[in-house]
Amino acid sequence: METSEISTNRARSPERARRFSDRLASGDTAANLIVFLAAASIVFITSWIVFELYRNSAASRHEFGWSFLTGSSWDPVNEHYGALPFIYGTIVTSALALLMAIPFGVGAAIFLAELAPPRISNALTFLIELLAAVPSVIYGLLGIFVLVPMLKSAEPAIRATLGFLPFFKGPFYGVSLLAAGFVLAVMIVPFIISISREVLLAVPADQREAALALGATKWESTWDIVVPFAGKGIVGSIFLALARSLGETMAVTMVIGNTPQISMSLFAPGYSIAAVIANEFAEASSEMLRSTLIELGMVLFALTFLINGFARILIITTSKKGNAT
Repeated sequence: METSEISTNRARSPERARRFSDRLASGDTAANLIVFLAAASIVFITSWIVFELYRNSAASRHEFGWSFLTGSSWDPVNEHYGALPFIYGTIVTSALALLMAIPFGVGAAIFLAELAPPRISNALTFLIELLAAVPSVIYGLLGIFVLVPMLKSAEPAIRATLGFLPFFKGPFYGVSLLAAGFVLAVMIVPFIISISREVLLAVPADQREAALALGATKWESTWDIVVPFAGKGIVGSIFLALARSLGETMAVTMVIGNTPQISMSLFAPGYSIAAVIANEFAEASSEMLRSTLIELGMVLFALTFLINGFARILIITTSKKGNAT
C-alpha cells in the first residue's frame, strides 16, 4: 500500500513540475513574482527609512524622551532642544495653504473638466502641469521678491478688516507664517487642479446625461451629481497636496523667517521641521544636534503618516456613507 502511494506521488511530481514550468513559460508566475517584489519593495523601503531614523536618533530619544515633542526651547549651546515650535510652524503653514488652495483648486478643476471648452481646458491644463514642475526654489524667490512686498503693502488693509482677530496682530516684517502659507498654497494648487480634473473627467457620461434628462441644469448636474461621484478622488488630491506642503523645504525656508517660536499671529515669523533640518544639518557640530535633527525627521515622517492614515479613514468612511444612501 505504501509502495503504491510513493509511486503515485513520484508520478505526480513530474506532472506538477510540468504545470509549474508551463505557467512560468506563459509568464503568469514570473509576472506575479515581479509585481509582488515591486509591492514588497515599498514596504521594505518604508521600514528601512523608519529603522534608520530610529537608530540614528537614539541619543536624542534617550536624552529628552517624550518631552522632546512638547518642549519649545532650541538651545544648541546648552544642547537643550524641543520640537514643538517646528511642529507648530509646519502644521500652521500647511493648514493655511490648504485653506487658501482648496476652494481655488477644486473650483478651477470643476471649470476645466465640466464648463470650459475643450481647447481652453487642454491649454490651461498644460500650463497647470508646468506649474507643478517648477522647482521649489523658484517659488521661494518669487515669494521673497514679489509676495513679501505685496503682503507688506496689503498689511494696512488686512489690519483694517481682520485686525480684530488674534491671527493678525503684532508687528509684520514680511517673512512670516502668512507668507509661507501663501507660497505653499501657490505650490499645491496645481496638484489639486490636475488630479481633481482627471477624476472629474473619469465620471461616466451616463451620470451627466441622466441628470440633464431629468431637467437639471448644467451646473446642477455638475454640483449635485458629478462632484459627489468624484468626491473620493478630490479628497485624495487634497491630502496628496497636504503631504507635499508638509515636506516642502526650500520655498518655506526662504519666506517663513526661521525663528523657533510659537505665536498666535500669522504676521510673526516661524520655523518648520523641513526648514530647520535643511538649515542646520550640514553645520551640526555635535552628535546630540545631529541626533535631534534626525529625530525631527522621524517626527515629520510620523506626522505625514498619521495625516495620510486619517485621509484614508476619511475616504473609507465617506465611501460607506455613500453606499448606505
